[in-house]
Amino acid sequence: MNLPLANAPGPDNLWKRLDAPNYYRATQKYDLSFPMLEEDLDVDVVVIGGGFSGINTALELAEKGITDIAVLEARVLGYGGTGRNGGQVMAGIGHDINAVSRHVGPQGMETLFHIATLGAGVIRERIARYGIDADLCRGYGYLSVNARQTRTLHKWLSEFVEAEPDEDIELLQGTDVHTVIGSDRYDAVIKHMGGGHVHSLNLLLGEAKALAGHGARIYEHSTVQSVDYGPRITVRTPKGTVRANKVLWACDSFLDKLEPAIHAKTINTYSFQVATQELSPEIAERISPIRGAFSDISPVINYFRVTNENRLLFGSATRWLEYVPRDFAAWNRKLMLEIFPFLADTAIDFAWGGPMACSANLFPQIGTLPGRPNAFYVQGYSGFGVTPSHIVCKVLAEGMSEGSARYDLIRSIPHAAILGKDQFAPALLSAAKTWHQLAGYFNGRR
Repeated sequence: MNLPLANAPGPDNLWKRLDAPNYYRATQKYDLSFPMLEEDLDVDVVVIGGGFSGINTALELAEKGITDIAVLEARVLGYGGTGRNGGQVMAGIGHDINAVSRHVGPQGMETLFHIATLGAGVIRERIARYGIDADLCRGYGYLSVNARQTRTLHKWLSEFVEAEPDEDIELLQGTDVHTVIGSDRYDAVIKHMGGGHVHSLNLLLGEAKALAGHGARIYEHSTVQSVDYGPRITVRTPKGTVRANKVLWACDSFLDKLEPAIHAKTINTYSFQVATQELSPEIAERISPIRGAFSDISPVINYFRVTNENRLLFGSATRWLEYVPRDFAAWNRKLMLEIFPFLADTAIDFAWGGPMACSANLFPQIGTLPGRPNAFYVQGYSGFGVTPSHIVCKVLAEGMSEGSARYDLIRSIPHAAILGKDQFAPALLSAAKTWHQLAGYFNGRR
């Protein structure tokens, strides 16, 4: 794991702060636990990683009738990014889908735009099918802070409406912005009622319960120590092994150098979140009249929402330089008060953070390891994982079973190695963030 940074304490102390008690664990509704692997198994598919990517791909396979599956999680389900994020259910599949246009051509872009609209519907269908209690709430606001960004929102509006003509989508400006969000900071907002927010950990645990109901086996506290490839793959943990026809690496930012071929293709940066004390119904309504989720469209976004318990959950990442703040609560509070100054006396109950695996083009990666057609991987959500994971893993499951044209399309996008990531991560990330911010002036994001 790439641990920063200048002016930061040592890694052990850093991880203690990142791993502080968070909102999701405090409001977990599913009392699920799974055993450690302490036997030798023979299965069709072994999945390494118990977050959205691993559980969702396994569930997609199970729904196709492929149920002889073992999932191995090193800690507990949702320990990684799935249990540390903003819970935003937003449109899209990557930071900028146009960044991959030269690799897929016009017809491929048309397919990607269609795929990018599927995520919210997959989540809603999954929740309805299995009766998952995940606090799903519809409504999303894409926010602009100046005229340049508002012009970008006008462009996005036409794309959103064309892609989802039956959804309630509109752009509001001036005083009408206050009908969607209670802040004077914003110039305009796209209200997109097809998006929304969800309790991501409860969603994952509900999906894991559904997966187990299909007959798949799930193991926690089962750290993978080694993998031997071949026609039959052997995965070893401290107290057991799994032999399988296929393996899926689904560790994302928690891969920790276990598989060098994909370790080189992403680099970890960090995001930080807080959740406030429970707010009065009046304040919650003032913040979010539509009770939706929100994000601005800057190169590095602020994202926030009012939870089911009337807490404000607020998150962001550093803009220009890669560093970890000493005090997450104070750092996030400053950003929060720029948007909602009337929360100045509001207490912060939870403050936590976590790594995000970023790809060079900020687009998710799926495929197989070089020369190993039965060894699959998925990673590189680059901070946008809740909705895209449900899209990408549906496509990945197609590739792991019957195959599909859209799997072939996404896997064809090159996955560049990030040279020097282990030695120079802070410098590389700071340079990338600076470039990302400067490019925002040219693409209407700043």
